Amino acid sequence: MSKYSPLIAAKAVWQMRIRKRPFVLSHAINSRCNMRCSFCEYWKNEGVEMELDDIFSLLDQARDFGILVYNAWTVEPLLRKDLPQILRHAKQLGMVTSLITNGLLLEKRADELVDLDYLSVSVDGTASYQDIRGVSLERIMPGIIKAKNIINNPLLMNCVISGKNLDDIEELITMAKDLDVKISFEPMHEFQGIASDTWNDMGIRDMQKYRRTVDRIIEMKKEGYPIINSCTYLKMVRDLRPAFNCHANDIILDVNADGSIENCRVHRSPIGHISEGIGNVWERTRKTRKNIARECSKCLFFGYVENSLMYNFNPEVAQHYEWM
Repeated sequence: MSKYSPLIAAKAVWQMRIRKRPFVLSHAINSRCNMRCSFCEYWKNEGVEMELDDIFSLLDQARDFGILVYNAWTVEPLLRKDLPQILRHAKQLGMVTSLITNGLLLEKRADELVDLDYLSVSVDGTASYQDIRGVSLERIMPGIIKAKNIINNPLLMNCVISGKNLDDIEELITMAKDLDVKISFEPMHEFQGIASDTWNDMGIRDMQKYRRTVDRIIEMKKEGYPIINSCTYLKMVRDLRPAFNCHANDIILDVNADGSIENCRVHRSPIGHISEGIGNVWERTRKTRKNIARECSKCLFFGYVENSLMYNFNPEVAQHYEWM
């Protein structure tokens, strides 16, 4: 969370450590996108999306199961016209709501997000943004500024570090400070199924420059810039070494646009469907999920790593980590 809440923390510990149930519903709310980023696999698989009543049922199930955080993301949530109704239903159930967007529709729809607690916008560079995303940065900045001014909630810019944007990182951090928003970083994950020439173009290849860049992020965090990542995590990012025990599939219930339940963003094969009942799928797949986590070589998605470190009561992360 943006601000440490002892009550939320106590509920999270009770739900995850005592009841051994997830605390976060991560919902891939739709299967369409208004960008065509070469490094992203999600927009290439447009498929079935749940109807509004089915999403309401999902939220009801999740809350009954003790889940307290609802995160709407991918492929582009703001393409759903009924998004405000979904967020309102989650809030009426007492859930904390968050949204991850590419920002293209944010200026148009920011006024509708009255039931949103946390907003994250993907901003992967300044000069390099056009090359990375295929659209101009100027197209999303008005939405970020509008959302910052009218929505009474924390706003986060999330940057995926790649081989394209190493020269932009310091400027991006300074921009976040000037805008009075927070910023987070994670390294590009080279998904299978994406052409190798994409990774040769986009991937992290100049390791010396990359490490210097991440060292500068760590320095700027210590200087007081609004970087939410913990130093524990940033050091793993610098070394590209995921030195942690993954608990992503203990913490997060990952639901796809069609209602299928997946282990996580990396292991995407369905392990069940919400029509079976969240509780039934959770209990039936407990051993499967444990095996996946044990055998996985691990990723460096910041939400997975930071929350796993929190799950294990890492003191530095508990002190500095500010975003679920």
